[in-house]
Amino acid sequence: MPTKTDRAPEPRCSIARSLQVVGERWTLLIIRDALAGRTRFADFRDSLGIASDLLTSRLNALVEAGVMERRPYREPGARVRHSYHLSPAGEELLAVLASLQQWGDANRPHEAGPSMLSRSRSSGRPVRLAFVDDAGRPVPPEDVDLVYASADR
Repeated sequence: MPTKTDRAPEPRCSIARSLQVVGERWTLLIIRDALAGRTRFADFRDSLGIASDLLTSRLNALVEAGVMERRPYREPGARVRHSYHLSPAGEELLAVLASLQQWGDANRPHEAGPSMLSRSRSSGRPVRLAFVDDAGRPVPPEDVDLVYASADR
């Protein structure tokens, strides 16, 4: 069994570290369903059509990474079960999924149109993700560079 010293060092790149947690298809779909209000194992399984063992593995990994929290509940006459709720860190993944949705709608559109729309809760108006500078001004994507902080990556 590998020890902590046998493991590869943690990547410095925040994208690489993030992908270690959410870089798998089922994981992002679980988070999507949690953002839509699903919390129970059976609801995730039925919505996604995912095998129970795989769902268990992904939920455990999300709990271990601090993206989701496991909470006990009991239906009358039934055994204790657990529901799964996004942590504040998990809720922040809304921007990641909205960005993927926005990209998919533009670059991989379905003939029936989008399956979901992003709307403001307060106004109901459509919203989209955008870059803004430190003064709050929108910046077009073609004017954004990803620049390494230092020579060592």
